[in-house]
Amino acid sequence: MTDRVTAPHGAWPSPISASDVARGTRRLGFPATADGEVWWEEARPEEGGRTTVMRCGPDGAPTELLEAPWSAGTRVHEYGGRSFLPVPRRDDKALTRYGIVFAEASDQRLYLLERGSHEPRPLTPAPPFPGALRYADPALSPDGRRVVCVRERHADDGAVDRAIVSVPLSGRAAEDPSAVTELVTGADFFASPTPSPDGEHLAWVSWSHPRMPWDGTELRVGALDARGVERPYTLKGGVDESVLQPVWSGPSRLRFVSDWSGWWNLYEIGLTGQAVALYPDEREFTPGPSRLGVCSCVPLADGRLVVLQGGADLAPAVYDPETLELAPLDTGAFTTWETLGGDGDQVVGIASGPKAPQSLVRLDPATGRTQAVRSSRVEVPDAALLPVPRQVEFSGKYGAAVHANVYPPTGPQGAPEGPAPYAVWVHGGPVGRATSGLDLLKAYFTSRGIGIVDVNYSGSLGFGRTYRERIAGMWGVVDVEDVEAVARALVESGEADPERLAVRGPSAGGYTALLAAAGDTFACAVSLFGVADLLQMAATTHDYESHYLDTLVGPLPGYKATYRERSPMGKADRVRVPVLLLQGTEDRVVPKEQAREFARALADNGVRHAMLEFEGEGHGFTSADTIERGLEAELAFYGEVFGFTPPGVPGIELVTEYPDPELEAEPLPELEDTGPRPAHAPDGETPGGDTAQSAPAGPGPRFEPPAASEGPDAPQDAEPDLIPWSEPADDPGDADRSRPHP
Repeated sequence: MTDRVTAPHGAWPSPISASDVARGTRRLGFPATADGEVWWEEARPEEGGRTTVMRCGPDGAPTELLEAPWSAGTRVHEYGGRSFLPVPRRDDKALTRYGIVFAEASDQRLYLLERGSHEPRPLTPAPPFPGALRYADPALSPDGRRVVCVRERHADDGAVDRAIVSVPLSGRAAEDPSAVTELVTGADFFASPTPSPDGEHLAWVSWSHPRMPWDGTELRVGALDARGVERPYTLKGGVDESVLQPVWSGPSRLRFVSDWSGWWNLYEIGLTGQAVALYPDEREFTPGPSRLGVCSCVPLADGRLVVLQGGADLAPAVYDPETLELAPLDTGAFTTWETLGGDGDQVVGIASGPKAPQSLVRLDPATGRTQAVRSSRVEVPDAALLPVPRQVEFSGKYGAAVHANVYPPTGPQGAPEGPAPYAVWVHGGPVGRATSGLDLLKAYFTSRGIGIVDVNYSGSLGFGRTYRERIAGMWGVVDVEDVEAVARALVESGEADPERLAVRGPSAGGYTALLAAAGDTFACAVSLFGVADLLQMAATTHDYESHYLDTLVGPLPGYKATYRERSPMGKADRVRVPVLLLQGTEDRVVPKEQAREFARALADNGVRHAMLEFEGEGHGFTSADTIERGLEAELAFYGEVFGFTPPGVPGIELVTEYPDPELEAEPLPELEDTGPRPAHAPDGETPGGDTAQSAPAGPGPRFEPPAASEGPDAPQDAEPDLIPWSEPADDPGDADRSRPHP
């Protein structure tokens, strides 16, 4: 007979170690199919976050295509996205054999790896410095001779421009840069370049500063010829409509997702006609524009569509254009789907569930049955140790709904009486989402007696445009109010101990956590590469997010006082609770100086804190050693604050002095009141290697290599996965997969 647990919350014996979380997970992404085979990206924390490309044939045996040190990963937008594409090649017997085109994480060039070869050859010219020319979201031209993709070009003075380009598969552009043809220019950002089946037209999505892709984009199309795209025009979208993921349904019709109604629904449009809603509903049909190359709609050979639909958690359904019916599929344990792939004959996807690890699965559209091709984990802990979330709609300030997933402490031997300590998780959006997919990072804490509530605060994806726009102009206010309201509701219900509440988040979530630490709700705060100074952020952030704060807070210089008032640095003197800061030294999104200055401010006020810097890590942690050390430090930190001793975990010292005088650094410059910022703000760092999830650095990210709740993002290339300042999806942090990624 099993005795009941007598250890206090937080000190329960658990077989889930930090090493299990950090080293047993690989991050899967961007599935593709052709000729009966399946390809995907696979990021590996145990190899420093290296991302390889895998292939699986009909026999079910996975084959690794990229041998170390090769690593696939794109740093376009810094968060990256799809970095590879299967391409058909003819051998000397005129048989079609598929190779891959991929972006190499270290130099960002496109390479071609032929079937049977072990040495890729370059397709694009050498950049003037590493990362100066970046490529993402590739698509094959109908004649199979060229790849169409997004190219991002960085100048040595920090200027950035983007275009849709065509790259010949012959390889001649590697020596002759003029062989790369610019097809589309004229906007700040591009996504989803999609040639029509007959090769006569090209469709794409574009937008410009200050908008982000969930604010307003345009679906555009033009005639495609050898010289480029002629007579381009806008089919749908605008400054306040987000249009995403075009898919051709014939030579002259497109299907896409638009939030024109307030929800991302499916539409169809002809090249000269009006858009028609295929299935109007108050649900989302996309995980959102987290990272380039995410797919939520796959056409079948019979004309039907397999689509993703739902809320924060998306599930597959089959839409029939003839009957106008949408039939949800029961996919068993796989209840949370990230992206799809398919070629008309087969459908694959990346999916997970509360007790099912992230997996690459084949999906039967007729029955909903799934077959796991590859799992992110070889071994999964006992199901009794895995928490199943309770999806709750809390009442926030003024009665507004706040969505969250509640994970009570979960152990097989019972629990002591009384309310439990809880950590309130803040995902790394701020326009991101928390899903219910299995995350061993959560199980690491819940199996030890610490509850978790993962909050989809105002601004999160999955609940319509109105919910997303709550955060416009109110970042640093409504997000803090939401996490405090959720924490207090758990206390009032008797589930959480009011004296043992933590708030914890990566990136944008770390920003919210640091602000919440200045209030009176939480006993401690944990920030993973969190934003501490908005003015510094505005002055140094990369081009993709250089105007993001215009929407979240307000445009500079007019809102400079608001930036100061909303910055954790401006409230550091109000913090009276212990704080743990986890930071990568090579973070380009939130430079290490922000964490150092916040630690210095805590020391000036005599607040107990600890700061751990991880050498070589970017915006999201990709190394297994880093993930393990950070996870144990977080548990030890809770032990120090909540009064328990976690067995088998090294202790952590909380100090009230600045920990290391050698870390003193010149503060980052504030933005001067000299007028509006240029459209392209400098990165603030020399372009070149960063994190591959970096991943966030892979969004996602997510982690991408494992990302925490997605939500997606590879040497800096996560779930998630990925969204600016976020995660991608199953690791301690929302990874930045553009590092070498989120």
